[in-house]
Amino acid sequence: MFVNQLKSAIEDEYKSYFYYKSMYQLTNDPLWQEFIRHAYEDEKSHYEMFQQLYYMMTGKFVPNPKKLAPCTNLKECAKNALVDELDAVEQYKEMLLTVPFDQAYDPVFIAMHDEMEHAIRMSTIFNGTK
Repeated sequence: MFVNQLKSAIEDEYKSYFYYKSMYQLTNDPLWQEFIRHAYEDEKSHYEMFQQLYYMMTGKFVPNPKKLAPCTNLKECAKNALVDELDAVEQYKEMLLTVPFDQAYDPVFIAMHDEMEHAIRMSTIFNGTK
């Protein structure tokens, strides 16, 4: 169960990274750009941590999935990202309850915490965009 959830998380983090990279291009607001840059850098870090954990558990890496379609509307993308971030928090909370060994705890906890932060950032962008 944990390995399947981890595989799904890896795929989601990969997709989110590229989604945020495209979202970054939709605004010239330095604060929004900083919020989005922070999120995509975190997503890349989560992807790398989770791939390493998956490799430790299975001896192989998860192949990269297809990227999501790029963002075209900042407000709509922020709303979609907010929902995805909150879903990720729930997924990581469930994963924390089933970590199979001690080294698995920290990456999942860090990602869960970061996703909560991203939800706040995306909510701020959504509410501050016309």
